[in-house]
Amino acid sequence: MYEAETNGIHVRVAPSFLPQESDPEERRWFWAYTIEVENRGARTVQLVTRHWRITDAMGAQSSVDGDGVIGKQPVIRPGDCFRYTSGCPLAAPSGMMGGHYTMVETDTGRAFDVTIPTFALDSPGGLGLAN
Repeated sequence: MYEAETNGIHVRVAPSFLPQESDPEERRWFWAYTIEVENRGARTVQLVTRHWRITDAMGAQSSVDGDGVIGKQPVIRPGDCFRYTSGCPLAAPSGMMGGHYTMVETDTGRAFDVTIPTFALDSPGGLGLAN
């Protein structure tokens, strides 16, 4: 489990390798990751955008930016938690990813970034070179 907290927003990430979705002969390895975003602060927030930095074991880097997560822009009240699962393919048997969410306080409109901790994407046969 990987964890980070920014301005009262706690982010937990649990990645898992999916061998059934991977095909090393085709240079495709696939991971799922489950993320929990817990609001430990005093204000209601909305997750409006995401930014990912992804690096594979061969050094290839990419970025992903978009609105919300899994087609949603969830509102998270104090004490509540939003949980979702998504996935990431790589052309190498290991890598890492991390980034940030942009949140907006619903009452003030103030925007701020929340760290998504960098986490390892390691397959059982991978060398872990990026990590």
